[in-house]
Amino acid sequence: MSQTTAMAGARGLSRLGRLLRSNVEGYLFISPWLVGFFFLELGPLVGALALSFVDWRFVGTPRFVAFANYRHMLADELFFKSLYNTAYYTFLAVGLHLVAALIAAVLVNQKVSGINLYRVAFYLPSVVPSVGMAYLWMWIYNPEFGLLNAVLRPFGLRQRWLYDAQTAKLAYIFMSLWGVGGAMVVFLAGLQGIPDVLYEAANIDGAGLWHRFRHVTIPMLSPVIFFNLVMGIISSFQIFTAGYLMTNGRPENSTLFYVLYLYRSAFEDLEFSYGAALAWVLFLIIVFFTFLQFRLSGRWVYYEDERV
Repeated sequence: MSQTTAMAGARGLSRLGRLLRSNVEGYLFISPWLVGFFFLELGPLVGALALSFVDWRFVGTPRFVAFANYRHMLADELFFKSLYNTAYYTFLAVGLHLVAALIAAVLVNQKVSGINLYRVAFYLPSVVPSVGMAYLWMWIYNPEFGLLNAVLRPFGLRQRWLYDAQTAKLAYIFMSLWGVGGAMVVFLAGLQGIPDVLYEAANIDGAGLWHRFRHVTIPMLSPVIFFNLVMGIISSFQIFTAGYLMTNGRPENSTLFYVLYLYRSAFEDLEFSYGAALAWVLFLIIVFFTFLQFRLSGRWVYYEDERV
């Protein structure tokens, strides 16, 4: 029995060795990330998990409190408020972001003169530093002399935007469209990878513009849509810089996003243990939605090399 087990183990190690050798190039490419993760990120992650089970406020000796920090969340109104604000922002902003990025990619995929200039114009806003973008949009949204109200004033419209609890989150969602350039480039690469023969076959079958887009472009772009969806949800749940600089949670905590509340708890109120617990809850939320998307992707994501 032991000899059989030893032989099975040896065969397993041999297969593992062959697998590692066949993928050595891939591991070499990701080795900088692996080194950074194991030496710079794994330790703080484990430390934050341990910190979430103690009571420590920067000074004194940590006191083990088990799940007390997590139970405290259930009675914390600001925790639920920040979670609601972030979910509201995420599920509206990500959908609009995907639609706007796809429309922009279709527009800049046309074969017209000077198209590269249009591509650069759409992409440039996405590389503006987040601090600069926040201050720019603070001016645009200013209710007294902001650009947006100046455009709307001839129509008799005037909003307080960031200064009104009813419109503050919508203002952030509209602002998120400023950065569609990154997703647009990914969509553009996907569009240019669709074989022309598929469109030619659709034309022969009498498909119009909309039907070609619906039955050829969208299915062939589904892996790209899936990628942008996953990355969009992950990044939107972590919105912080704009919320901190532009409104800092005001008015009436309507823009108190989750990471902003985490920052306040850990670095303003010095509740490091509670902040660590909030961070791990956010991690689990992101993992859940990412896992859910991967589970559901088989129903709508089409890969060209799939076999029936």
